[in-house]
Amino acid sequence: MTTLTTGAGRPVITAWSAVSPYGIGRAAFAEGLRERRGTVTGLGPEHGTTPDGTGHVVPGFAVREVLGKKGTRSMDRVTGLAVTAVGALLDDGPRNRAVGTGEGAAFALGTTTGSAQSMMDFTRDSLTGEQPFFVDPARFPNTVMNCAAGQSAIWYQLKGPNATIAGGRTAGLHALNYSRRLLGSGRARTVLCGAAEEFSPARAWLEHHSGEPGGDGAPALGEGCAMLLVEPYAPEDRDQPVLAELLAVELRVVLDGGTGPALAAALRAALDRAGVEPGRVAAVARSGAPGREGRSEADAVREVLGTAEYADLTLTGLIGDTGAAAAAFQATALLSYAADRPAEAAGRIGVITSVDRTGTVGCALLGLR
Repeated sequence: MTTLTTGAGRPVITAWSAVSPYGIGRAAFAEGLRERRGTVTGLGPEHGTTPDGTGHVVPGFAVREVLGKKGTRSMDRVTGLAVTAVGALLDDGPRNRAVGTGEGAAFALGTTTGSAQSMMDFTRDSLTGEQPFFVDPARFPNTVMNCAAGQSAIWYQLKGPNATIAGGRTAGLHALNYSRRLLGSGRARTVLCGAAEEFSPARAWLEHHSGEPGGDGAPALGEGCAMLLVEPYAPEDRDQPVLAELLAVELRVVLDGGTGPALAAALRAALDRAGVEPGRVAAVARSGAPGREGRSEADAVREVLGTAEYADLTLTGLIGDTGAAAAAFQATALLSYAADRPAEAAGRIGVITSVDRTGTVGCALLGLR
């Protein structure tokens, strides 16, 4: 077995959790993924009117029931998902809270726009009310895309840098790269890094009208939030539970060559930066974007990895199109895979790839433990 070449100070992932269509917490996500259990369901009236009445939603998730009534009266769904995921990670072990909160604890959250539903509802109220200013001021913060990150920091005393990064499906990769830079520059000692996306009628109708004609078999929308605890590798810390090393993150903008060539270039650059061959890849988690972007993504992976044998951990068929949360869920899928199959995964590489119709692509390599 080839061992990792983790150097002191290099970013490593030491804990993770998720709020997903499988339920709340790391165990629920890992169990659902292990069983390859689909989660699509018919939607009740609480989810509003949507184009096809189906989705992959977090079962039974109501903000005030999960987080309590204090401080949640005006909290929207995407903020509730993020706050819940952070809490699940911090509560998963005493070390997580000790190193993941306080003065040196940064927070980096990927998003698309924050909550499209909150933006539309607030705008609608200003247009349909007796006066434009007859709106609920307590709900205004929900219309800003950094609301979820700000609320998470307030709830859990995260006093380091706080950043929200918009990037569609690639948002989780942008957050990972930002976390790497925060740690490398000494601006933070740990980073809670993840991405969140809510299911809502507003998002469902926006996606319905934005997709390719004919739908191209696009999966139903999903939702959730996945969080990683990222910190510098500290060989002197015997209690540091290293799950994976962040070997490389590469991001590209699609220009004249198209999605496939841009992603292939990013993958080759990542492999070169990490100094690994395609044969060391144990598993690949693609974003599984619908339409031509998704087809180009699959073609680029096959082109670069060639005849290498690896597990396909693409999640869209199981938990749906989770939008901005996709890349973060892909990372947790790789970590779950490594935990379940240590003999196959340890010392090898997990690959995340992501493409978005807005013209961004990216990938990340994780050295699995």
